[in-house]
Order: sequence, then C-alpha cells, then structure tokens
Amino acid sequence: MSSLQISLAIAGGLVLAGVVTHSAWNSRKNAPRQASPEDAAGAKPVAAPGDDLEPLRTEPTFDGELGPLLQAPAADRKPGLDALIDVIAPIALDAPVSGDAALAAMPPTRRAGSKPFAVEGLNESTGQWEVPVPGHRYNALQAGVQLANRTGALNEIEYSEFVVKAQAFADAMNGAPEFPEMLDEVARAHELDQFAGDHDAQLGFSLRAQRAAWSPGYVQQNAARLGFVPGVIPGRMVLPASTAGLPPVLGLAFDTQAAMADDPAQSAIREVTLSLDVPQVDRAEHPFARMRQVAAALSGAMDGIVTDDNGQPLLPEAMDVIGADLEQLYDTLDARELSAGSALARRLFS
Repeated sequence: MSSLQISLAIAGGLVLAGVVTHSAWNSRKNAPRQASPEDAAGAKPVAAPGDDLEPLRTEPTFDGELGPLLQAPAADRKPGLDALIDVIAPIALDAPVSGDAALAAMPPTRRAGSKPFAVEGLNESTGQWEVPVPGHRYNALQAGVQLANRTGALNEIEYSEFVVKAQAFADAMNGAPEFPEMLDEVARAHELDQFAGDHDAQLGFSLRAQRAAWSPGYVQQNAARLGFVPGVIPGRMVLPASTAGLPPVLGLAFDTQAAMADDPAQSAIREVTLSLDVPQVDRAEHPFARMRQVAAALSGAMDGIVTDDNGQPLLPEAMDVIGADLEQLYDTLDARELSAGSALARRLFS
C-alpha cells in the first residue's frame, strides 16, 4: 500500500471517528435531562430569584422557613347543609328516631341529578345538626340539595328528583317534610350560579424547556425539592396544604403517557403546567405568591421559561396585575361569606 493510500485511510478513519463522536455528543445533548442520584429529600432548598419570600424548604409542610407566610388556616368541620348554598326541607317527626334507622332509609345515591343530596339530624344530646350516626338519636331531620356547583344551577328536574328522594326518606321515618317553593329556589340557584361563574378563577402557568427536554424523573426530583408529592394520576404532583385533609395548594402536571412509558427515563417532556384552583385554597396559604415562587425556582433550576397558555413569557409586571386582581376576588368572596378555601366555597366551586 502506497503512502498516499495509507494517508487517505488514516484521514478517512479520523473523519469517521469525528462523525461518530459528534453524533454521540449530539444525541447526549438532546437526550432528556435525568434526575441526579442524590435523594431529593436531602437537596438544598431552592430559592426563587428576585422574590421577597424566604426560600422554600424541602419538606412538604414548609415548616419554619416561611414564617407568617405559612400560618395554617383553621380546619373547619365537615361541611353541613347551609341555606346560603342549599335548598333545605325540614322534616318534622312525631318521635325521636335512631341514627341506625335514618341511615337504613337513606336513598342509594346521594345526588339529585348533578347536585349533592344530603340528610342531617338534630342530635338529641348535643342539639347540633349532623349526618346521622349509628347509636345516636334525633329529634328532627332535614334534607337538602345544593343550589349550584361547577356543572351549573339546580334546575326544575333536579329539584323534582330531590323532592321525590326526600319524600321517600321522610315517609320511611314517619316524618312530614316541608319543601320550599320550587320556582323560588330555582331562581335562587341561577343567581348563585351567576355569581360563582363570575368569580371562579383557575390559574395556570406553563413552564417550557428552553433547550434540552426533561425526563419525568428530572421533573419529579426538582418538584419534590419544593415540597410537591405524587398525585393519584401518573404525571401529576401536588403541593399539600398546611392543614391535612384540605385541597392541595398547587398542582403540577406533565404528559401522563410519558410518566407511564416502559422506560420513563427516555421520555422527553418539554412542558409542565402549574395550576391553582383559587376558590378551593385558603387565602392564608398565600397560594399565588407561592405559585410565583415555585415557577421561578423551577425555571431557574431546569433552564425553563414561564409562559401563559399562549406561549407568551409571563413578566413580573403581568404577574403583579394578576395578584392585584386576585386580592379583589378574595375580598368579594369574603363579603359573600364564601371565602376561598372555606367549606362552602369548596362545595360551591366543585
């Protein structure tokens, strides 16, 4: 083999090696970012740049670091019937009845159409209205149906179904129900539904990858550092409320199919969504401030950009306007005795 042939062979080999190396580098560069081996629970707190709030801690309960920001809202009792958002039909009794008998006579479904149906008893011992409990006795009963929820206002058909169910229950208890006038209650339902529709705010921020995509594990690890925990559905995480049993403060979602893939590490995610269901979360949780902080922390840690639903970057000035509007919304809900996060608000906006 001549020296020219040897030189050409070497040059060809170098070119091939360069192509292979570049291809491998390109593949690695474009591969989804993976979670680091470290335990997310032991990671350092991630602070939101440019935010006045203290850095978020890794613990889901956010104890200590945020001080007055995280004063937990008081847990209220299980929501009971309330004339503000329910039609209530009193049921007079000839004699006290047992909770066991009342439970046995309950209708098989606790809805009238799309509206929740409920029965309460006046406890003979405590004088308090409550859902019937075995072993307790009740001097009076009442049946109720919700006037409105996110499916709309109570209509005539649903009201009629409520009357049928309540009457059957009352007959089984040897009781006499007294039903409000249907047209009045339906009109009240429409007014409440109009108010709810005008003041129902569900916010969403999109976090988009600027360069390399993310794997599900990478997203989950970074979210876990800010206190998020896995939700019921794959690809969903939630930031728990300060009080157990209340709805989560924030939600985080990404492609469910990516989360359920045979090899999630190879799934490429380019967008996650942060969400806030405003009427469901107590104002004392400062949910919008925390939403901004989480969005800033995630975008900084994951090399992403925060946008609206149309893909337009959300600037601090725009977020300030949203925050001011939310304060007005909170005030309006408070004035209507439907404070965000309250038992009544959670029922109405559901």
